[in-house]
Amino acid sequence: MSYTIGLVGKPSVGKSTLFNAATMNDVPEGAYPFTTIDPSVGEAYVRVECAAPEFGQTCTPNHGYCDDGVRFVPTKLVDVAGLVPGAHEGKGLGNQFLTDLNEADVLVHVVDFAGETDLEGEPTDDHDPRADIDVLESELDQWYLDILGKGIERYRSGYEGEEKAIEADLAEQMSAFGISDDEIKQVVLSLDLELDPETWEDGDRKRLAHEIRVRTKPMVIAANKMDTEAARRNWEEITSDPEYDHLTFVPVSAHAEKALKNGAERGVVDYRPGDDTFTVTGDPPAETAAGLERIREFVAEFGGTGVQQVLETALFGELDAIAVFPGARSGGEDDTFLQDCFVLPGGSTAEGFAYFLHSDIGDGFLHAHDVRSGRQVGAGTELSHRDVIEVTTTN
Repeated sequence: MSYTIGLVGKPSVGKSTLFNAATMNDVPEGAYPFTTIDPSVGEAYVRVECAAPEFGQTCTPNHGYCDDGVRFVPTKLVDVAGLVPGAHEGKGLGNQFLTDLNEADVLVHVVDFAGETDLEGEPTDDHDPRADIDVLESELDQWYLDILGKGIERYRSGYEGEEKAIEADLAEQMSAFGISDDEIKQVVLSLDLELDPETWEDGDRKRLAHEIRVRTKPMVIAANKMDTEAARRNWEEITSDPEYDHLTFVPVSAHAEKALKNGAERGVVDYRPGDDTFTVTGDPPAETAAGLERIREFVAEFGGTGVQQVLETALFGELDAIAVFPGARSGGEDDTFLQDCFVLPGGSTAEGFAYFLHSDIGDGFLHAHDVRSGRQVGAGTELSHRDVIEVTTTN
């Protein structure tokens, strides 16, 4: 699992329910603050159209599974401890929240779009979900701003007469975010700032911290509880508000996904995660049957419960990742075929893929083949989503 998705948000918004729905793990759920004290880590899945049918074959996955031509590829999902205002100052579980948050490559901010919980996660009526979005963005920006300030101080406290570049000190101070000197420089110049912090005003620092945060911790909004009328009203207002044009919103009902998966486990429904339909196969009680019909209307309207969609939007949308199958032109051995499918950064090359598989394979890289076309590809060839690639190596 090459990527980690972090679920974030204030307490009691359905974050643990979404985590459980995605992983089917038994994490405590409750409508009270700090239900999740420690980060819960689980295996979730993103869908990729399987390449095996194109070769007249059936795949044999080592990890994840395949369901009627849809490959479910594992990814790590972390349910991060509850956020409260002032987290960057250590309030609530703030310090632990920020530490755990930094392990994630991309964030899914779970927001109660029904407005049933206040900023502290306590029950209320008519809370504006925009306040939740603003608090998290503000906390993250302030966290980055504090670290950015330490980088500037590092630059200022260098040896007298030493020639140094501000981007080098900032990148070293912010190394935990995985940003390089060149990327820092690009961000500074993109904001029309000079490469001299003495020329920056407070507003410039804030803009710089925000832009670095957006680039290193991309985020998707999981608009949860969209199976309620209040959430639908808020959806119309918020998604049409130009203040939030920089964010991607996905309508979600974590409760519906959990109900369908529970029903599938009990043999009541036939449901494949992410689908916009399901079949009732058992004979549920009248109340359960009525609930399933309400869920049926929701998934038909929104194209699914949104749980699979929000995870896939995070990886394949915000991170621009691709899925690649290691394959062989001669087919598999012992009736095996396309045993693996890996999620890689967009722009990955054939040689980079070889190194991803193993450093020895990368060191001995000769060339690769596109298994579909049989065409030989060189080390620098960029791979595409769902490529099937065979690597030839001396090792």
